[in-house]
Amino acid sequence: MKILIAATPLTGHVNPMLAIGRAAAARGDTVLMLSDPAFRPKVEAAGLRFTGYPDNGSAAYRETELPAGPERYRREFERRFIDPMPVQAETLRRLIADEAPDVIVAGSMFLGVLPLLLDTAPRPPIVTVNVSFLFLERPDHAPVGLGLPPARDQAERVRYAALKAGMDAAFANPVRAYTDGQLARLGLPPLPASLPHSIVVLPDLFLQSTVPGFEYDYGALPPGVRFIGLLQPPAPPAPLPEWWPELEAANAAGRPVVLATQGTLANADFGELVEPTLAALADRDDLLVLATTGGRPTAALRGPIPSNTRVSEFLPFRELLPRVSVLVTNGGYGSVSQALAAGVPIVSAGLTEDKAEVNARIDWSGAGLNLATNAPSVDQLRTAVTRVLDEPGFRRRAGALQASFATRDALSGIMTAIDDLGAAGPVRGVGAGLAVPLRRSA
Repeated sequence: MKILIAATPLTGHVNPMLAIGRAAAARGDTVLMLSDPAFRPKVEAAGLRFTGYPDNGSAAYRETELPAGPERYRREFERRFIDPMPVQAETLRRLIADEAPDVIVAGSMFLGVLPLLLDTAPRPPIVTVNVSFLFLERPDHAPVGLGLPPARDQAERVRYAALKAGMDAAFANPVRAYTDGQLARLGLPPLPASLPHSIVVLPDLFLQSTVPGFEYDYGALPPGVRFIGLLQPPAPPAPLPEWWPELEAANAAGRPVVLATQGTLANADFGELVEPTLAALADRDDLLVLATTGGRPTAALRGPIPSNTRVSEFLPFRELLPRVSVLVTNGGYGSVSQALAAGVPIVSAGLTEDKAEVNARIDWSGAGLNLATNAPSVDQLRTAVTRVLDEPGFRRRAGALQASFATRDALSGIMTAIDDLGAAGPVRGVGAGLAVPLRRSA
């Protein structure tokens, strides 16, 4: 099989796609990975071929002149994901002509696949792998993005519908119009629905990297949606930190371990979460507190590091999380999924990017507490961590999700999806059961 993998150039988006590429190459497939050239060393170090497109910093763009709110989030979303769409699509078309891939596997925010999906020209089958929550339109009329749990009654559905009307006017409708404008300039029809909903329903298959217990009930799902469990990113090549024996000793002694992280994207200001977490737990000699700076220098953490705390730029989550008692996170989907797959309960605090929605699911699922803010106080964090440590229900619910994750092998599911679509050959038209297979040439 010849597989073309397309990844948005953000670490949390590239890593899962890199895991897919390595698994496909290991079984003998020919793999070519597309992203920004900044990720070439990482891809080639994994033994995969790389080709690039100029992202020009779009994926990591931050709007600094607008206050937090719909207008700022809309501008960031447009710049990060929609503006690169034409060059991404042009690159994909060139690679289809030059490389003749059997299947394209794309991250969910690599929007360069949308022009191919909306075109009627023959194309390879397209599998989209989601690296975030399932962003379908909600049957209870809640707007996507505000982090609202499922409506409990008719009054709440009415309130959600009013909020959705406001959110649509401020964010969803302008984003859809902006995308349709880009598509029109490419000579293509508009989206069939809102952009998030279209991302889910247009591909031939849409693979959701979680388990049903961590997602709301959407009723009958689109035919192309499959839950695949945890897509574990590749383990970092860095050695274990020098303090690892202290962690092992804490585990052996039954000393609880708390891990704090702001991930690799929303980590410009550790004063939002990591620093107040360390301050909140500084006097807890009964705890071992760990923190990762997500690739930034550890010196970026301001103030003295408490005596019960150990810090590293990167930490091997695959080996670490089974040893952790509580994860404190701003809600990065990858970190949250890895924690739940390891049965670790969570304290979350974050509203940017997709984090309001991810964190609302943590609270709704019973696997942790959502503080629903970008900047929790020291007292809020101390109280929340203490509750999650002391009340067994959180770990019990995280354990139930862990058992559900254990029943799914994400990489096996992805390889099966690739094989199924690759065997069917090229298609014409949109996906999700609507694409028409084309007969392979002899």
